[in-house]
Formats: sequence, structure tokens, C-alpha cells
Amino acid sequence: MGERILIHCDLDAFFAAVETLHHDLDPTVPLIIGSDPQNGQGRGIVSTCNYAAREYGVRSAMPISEAWRRCPGQPLGPALYHKGTHRLYRLAARRVMSILVDKADRFEQASIDEAYLDVTQRCRGDWHAAESLARDLQKHIMADISLSASFGIGPTRVAAKMASEARKPGGVFLVPPGGLQEFFSAHPCRAVPGIGPKAAQLLGEMGLMTLEDVYREGPDFLSQSVGERRANSLWRILEGDSSNEVSALRSRKSIGKERTFPRDVEDPSVVMEMLSTLVARVTKKLQSLEITARNLEIKLRYQGFETLSHAMSLPVSMDDEEVFQRLAPQLLANVYDIDRPIRLIGFRLSDLEAPPNRQATLDRFDH
Repeated sequence: MGERILIHCDLDAFFAAVETLHHDLDPTVPLIIGSDPQNGQGRGIVSTCNYAAREYGVRSAMPISEAWRRCPGQPLGPALYHKGTHRLYRLAARRVMSILVDKADRFEQASIDEAYLDVTQRCRGDWHAAESLARDLQKHIMADISLSASFGIGPTRVAAKMASEARKPGGVFLVPPGGLQEFFSAHPCRAVPGIGPKAAQLLGEMGLMTLEDVYREGPDFLSQSVGERRANSLWRILEGDSSNEVSALRSRKSIGKERTFPRDVEDPSVVMEMLSTLVARVTKKLQSLEITARNLEIKLRYQGFETLSHAMSLPVSMDDEEVFQRLAPQLLANVYDIDRPIRLIGFRLSDLEAPPNRQATLDRFDH
């Protein structure tokens, strides 16, 4: 049968797209989802935004006051600011996933708006059949739910995920097994999941700006830039030796920490600071056990004990605190209602792995 064929589906600007449909909004008008901006004085964060708002430099997890500075709300500026409607997002995501799961040998919902499909057997190892399937799924989602989705096809999770970014929004991009080096070479180092701003800066200081530079210099030079552990992980990705597993099952073993505040907290900066502390503590535990994780989860409990959580699956298992610290606020933004006091916040890593040449005693994990 040859190599596995994986498809990654990523719904384009999902929350903003659902709000646009629900409220019959003009998609060319900047739409920013998050807490009340209070005419630029708000203390909350951006949950997400549409592509029109991104042209102004607005991004997920950005302070809402900064978003207002870059793109003020009407009538002072062009933007519309909306509070998120998570019930609508869950309903829309459920409909999309029901379309995808029927076409996969194995299916994994990585987060509310993205999924991996193993279609190796369904497509009989034919990469062109997989590309046709992705286009059919794309049309099906648009026809049934009026949502745009981007698809990437590749032999590994990382390749498929990066391919889905290649022609956003509404694109389909195929990376065949023999085309990995050509595909990766065209990307900056920062494009690889797990290479955050600091790591990219270290690589840049060594003259490694693109993955083509990394290929040219080789793994030994790479180790001098980012250390042996991260260099080995990156090189395995580039060589196509990273994970190609797609599974709906998640390990019950996990590492997590929670903090219940003495008094319900209304200040978002206090919540964000505690989240950062929890991420650091959980990652330190992960690293001490010499293991990696592929699943991140945020837990938030409001005054009155209503508890919400939001999780995502990474394309590659890792133990990089820089990456976790960057992603955790984005996860938090998906469930954080800035107008409600917070009683508890938690952070958890799961789907744990012991990388090659490492051993870990799984029953030592904190639950």
C-alpha cells in the first residue's frame, strides 16, 4: 500500500465565519470576536477574527485594546466587534465533523475547527484520489453548511497540517511522499509546528532563515543553534520520520495543574498570569519525566461553578514550553468571557509519548 495518506482539514476563520452566517454580515467588513472593547479601554482578549480584520494586523489572543487601536469599531472605524456564541460554534463543528468522519479510515478531531483523516485504504494508496476526495469534502461542507475549509494532504501529520496552510483560505494542497523536501524547503523555519519565535530567532542568528538553509547545513549544525533535542525533533520532521498516526483515542495519562482563586477574579491580567504559571509548572514536570505531549487543554470555571474546557491536538508531540505558552492563551480566548468572574483555571497536557531512546514510568504521572 505504501506510505499513509493523511488529510488535514482546517476551517477558515471558523468562529468569525459562523458569526457572519448567523448575523448575515458582510465578509469584507472586519469582524473581531472577543470581549467588549469598551472603545479601546477593554481589558480582555481577541478570541478570533475574520480575514478582513487580519489585514489590519489583528490576531487571536491579542489584547482587545490593541485590536481596537489597529482597527477601531464602527462608527469610529471599519470593524464590527461581537461577543462569541460558543453554542453556535459547537453545532457547526459537529455538522462538519459528521461529514468528514464518514470518509476516513481513521478520524481524529484535533480541535473544534480542525481534523485529521487517514484515507490510505479508502483511496487505495492513490494520492490523486485523496486530492479529489479533499475537494469533494470541501464542496460538501460549503454546500451543506456554507463554511470555507482548507485541506492539506501529506504522508505525516506535520506535512498535512502545513499543507492546509499553503493555500488558505479555501485551498487544497498536496504534498506527495517524494515531495517533502521541496515542500518544506520553501518555508521559513517559523512555519514548522514547534518552532516558536525564540527558536526561530536562534536559527536566524546562525543564518538558518528557511528550511532550505537547514537542509543545506545538516543536523549537526542545527544542533549548535537550538540544542540536540530540538534539532533531532526538527530533523525527523524534515525527513518525514514524524508521526503519521491518526486516532480518535486519547491516552488517559496526563499531566495537569489547576488553581482555585481565593476570591473570584475579574482582572484578565491575573488570569493570564496564572495560566502562564501553570503552563510553566506542567511543562517542567513533563520535561523532568523526559516525555512529550500532543494534546493541550484549558479548563475554566466561572462564578457559579459553570465549567468550560477547550483542547487542541498538535501535529507533533513535543515538550517545548515556548510553544505551550504561545498556544495556551489562544485556547483560553476560545472560552473566556471577560465579563464573568473566574473561580478556577487549569492547564493539562495529554496524549503523552516517550520519544525514541527515552524511557518514562507512566504511572508516575500526576492526574
